[in-house]
Amino acid sequence: MGITTKEVVVITGGSKGIGFASAALFLEAGKRVCIWDTEKPEDDFLDKHKDNLIYIKCDVSKEKSIINALEETEKKWGNIQTLVCSAGVQRYSTVTETTEEEWDFVMGVNLKGSFLAAKHCIPSIQKNGKGVVIQISSVQAFYSQEKVAPYVTSKSGQLGLMRSIAVDYAPSIRSVAICPGTIDTPMLQDAVNLSADPEAVLQECADMHLVGRIGKAWEVAKLVNYLASDDASFITGQYFRIDGGMGVMIAGSKR
Repeated sequence: MGITTKEVVVITGGSKGIGFASAALFLEAGKRVCIWDTEKPEDDFLDKHKDNLIYIKCDVSKEKSIINALEETEKKWGNIQTLVCSAGVQRYSTVTETTEEEWDFVMGVNLKGSFLAAKHCIPSIQKNGKGVVIQISSVQAFYSQEKVAPYVTSKSGQLGLMRSIAVDYAPSIRSVAICPGTIDTPMLQDAVNLSADPEAVLQECADMHLVGRIGKAWEVAKLVNYLASDDASFITGQYFRIDGGMGVMIAGSKR
């Protein structure tokens, strides 16, 4: 097994969006990062950080894929200190419209994937004596827009998973969740492109936030990096909304 003096971070869904931005900041902080994702990050990013970054193809909804990814990570760098569960998918449907396959897909990636990653990474973290598991949930763990039944359910479930980990593995492992508002990510772009007027949808999203804009992935990544650091060593079992004031006003909009 490899041995490293640098902290090792595993990020599921780290090839784009919040996971990618978090990976970049962890690398800037001198940590080693392993991205587990079904999609590969851009080659220039991998080449730039080749000494401290590896990518492992992984379907987080499949336990065998998680086990293989962890074995490869530990073989390369040893035990991990931080797990960031950022892999996520979105589908749009009500309960009665949602097919069983669609439900299983969203829950499999967003919630089961977070469970499986934690299940197999926690023993690795424990070998180091301390560490943290971070869930990337959503403000939709607290309220919902229309036609997002599977997504809202999965993101709510991540908060329960976070609390359970915090209780069961204290004091050596901290467990927290981050609940972003609307963030400029590929997932958002894919969603707005389903509309006949994407620009109008983006403006509507911006108006839902008291700060009057959509958030940036790096802003969430800053919080991820802080909560993974020793500066946050007294924080566990908590969720953190980074949502530009979304939902504070009635109807969630200033207009």
